[in-house]
Amino acid sequence: LGTRGGAEGMSEEDFPSSPYRCIECNQEASELYRDYNHGVLKLTICKSCQKVVDKYIEYDPVIILINAILCKAQVYRHILFNTKINIHGKLCMFCLLCEAYLRWWQLQDSNQNIAPDDLIRYAKEWDFYRMFAIASLEQSAFFAGIFTFLWIKRLMTAKKKPHFILLLKALLLSSYGKLLLIPAVIWEHDYTILCLRLIKVFVLTSNFQAIRVTLNISRMLSLLAILSGLLLESCMVFFFQRMEWDVGSDCAFYREQDF
Repeated sequence: LGTRGGAEGMSEEDFPSSPYRCIECNQEASELYRDYNHGVLKLTICKSCQKVVDKYIEYDPVIILINAILCKAQVYRHILFNTKINIHGKLCMFCLLCEAYLRWWQLQDSNQNIAPDDLIRYAKEWDFYRMFAIASLEQSAFFAGIFTFLWIKRLMTAKKKPHFILLLKALLLSSYGKLLLIPAVIWEHDYTILCLRLIKVFVLTSNFQAIRVTLNISRMLSLLAILSGLLLESCMVFFFQRMEWDVGSDCAFYREQDF
C-alpha cells in the first residue's frame, strides 16, 4: 500500500477539496508528514483532533491488511484517501472470476453428463462464461441498488451529490473478500458451506464500512444502502430463476450443495 491522500471532515456527502484526510476525525489535512533535512520526517498533527493525521504511513503492509480485515474505519480512510491504489478494475475482475468459478463448480457438481468428452468440455466452458456474466449482472444490480438509494436520499434531503466514482472504487476494493472463495472451494471440508456464508457476511461488512467511511454518513444510512443493494440483487436473481436459468446465486448466502 502506498501513501497518499486524505482530507476533510465534510458534511455528510461532500467531496473533499484537500488531498489528505485525518484517519481519526475525518478532517482535511494539507499534508501527511513534513520532510526536514537529512531525511528527518515528522508526522503531521491534525488541527482538529490533535492526533496524528495518518499513523499508517509508517506501518508495515501486513499490519495494515490485518486492520483492514478487522474493518477499522481508520485504515479504510488511509487506504481510500491517503494512498494511491489503482487496482480497482483488476481486483473486480479477479473477484468476479472467483465467484463465477464457485457457481460453475456447483453447477458441474450437480450436473453429471455421459456425453462425449468434446461436448462435455465445450458445454462446461460455456457454462463458465454464463456464470461469469450472471455474476457480473448481479454485482451490477447490487451496486445500482446502493447508488439508487443514496441518490433518492440526496433528493429528499437536498444534500450535495455524493462522489459516486470514489464510492464505486471503495466498493470494488472492499469486495476483496471474494478472493477467499477459491481456497474455500479447493480445500473443501464439512464446514465449507459455513465458510462460504461467513465470506459473504465479511464482504457485506466491508462494503458497509466502505460506504460509511467514503461518504461520512451514519451507520443506519450505510446499512440501508446495503439492504437496498441486496434487494435489487435479489430481484435480479428472482428474474433469472423465473427464466429457469441455473444461476448458482450467492444472494441467499450461497445455496447448499453436497460438498
